[in-house]
Amino acid sequence: MKRYFFAIFTIFLFLIMLIFPEEVFQGASRGLLLWFDTVLPTLLPFLIIVNVMLRTNLIIHISRIFYPVLGRFLQISPNGCFAVLAGFLCGYPMGAKVTADLVRDNRISPEEGAYLLSFCNNTSPGFTAGYVVCRTLGDPSLVFCSLSILFLVPLLLSFGFRKLYNGRCIQRNSTIRSSKSGRLSLDVLDLSIMDGFETITKIGGYIIVFSVLTELLLHLPCSRTLLGMLLLSFLEITNGTKMLESLPCSFQTRYTLIMGLCAFGGFCASAQTNSMLSGSGLRIGPYITEKLAAAAAASLLAFLYIQIT
Repeated sequence: MKRYFFAIFTIFLFLIMLIFPEEVFQGASRGLLLWFDTVLPTLLPFLIIVNVMLRTNLIIHISRIFYPVLGRFLQISPNGCFAVLAGFLCGYPMGAKVTADLVRDNRISPEEGAYLLSFCNNTSPGFTAGYVVCRTLGDPSLVFCSLSILFLVPLLLSFGFRKLYNGRCIQRNSTIRSSKSGRLSLDVLDLSIMDGFETITKIGGYIIVFSVLTELLLHLPCSRTLLGMLLLSFLEITNGTKMLESLPCSFQTRYTLIMGLCAFGGFCASAQTNSMLSGSGLRIGPYITEKLAAAAAASLLAFLYIQIT
């Protein structure tokens, strides 16, 4: 049934694209510009340098620095600390990529990988502060509050997610393991660059697909309703924040919804995350459920903050 449904949906989407070529062109152009102007220069350097760290022993030194704090607080292995740093500082889907790479290299256990994936793949602080708060909301005074919410929510939820993954047994591989390469060389740099371009190309493809899908769905009559705009906003985070900010609601409601979207990341980010998990054994289903829980928690905290202030 799944195969038939996917085949029918693909054929239907292809016919729709033939009927609305201008909308497809506009959506693809918008997605391509978003990828080229924002995602590519922002994420590619981090992808390359993280790949270099994973292929050399640099990860050992970084893990040793942060493990005394992160390891005890989150009950993760030394190698797992690197995934947490990448996921919180670099943005989608870096946390998922690093976690999956560590699982595939047998440097962390699958249980720890699933636990890390539940909370360490998040919106980057630069995107939240620059694009969401300052550019879309137009209120720089909310930067600290917004970043605090998006950092605190996954960390607090990690205590509950940890119980789902057998608590301390996630630290089965608790020693710092070296990579096969070990030393920095031109070959390692070359592999890291090619891996970075492969990853950024996948991300760009998903952004274009979801931009086209959003453009097509915007022409449906129901998409102009409040519920329709709300549902469409959760497809992709960049366009979604604009949609939510334009809703005819109070600022309190709009800010609450935007923080929920930032905590979730949008279904485009989930699709990107799924592409990073290939071959690792990690599953996308639990991840989406956990991100929806984070979205609800972030929305609640944002609502309470606006109420108090």
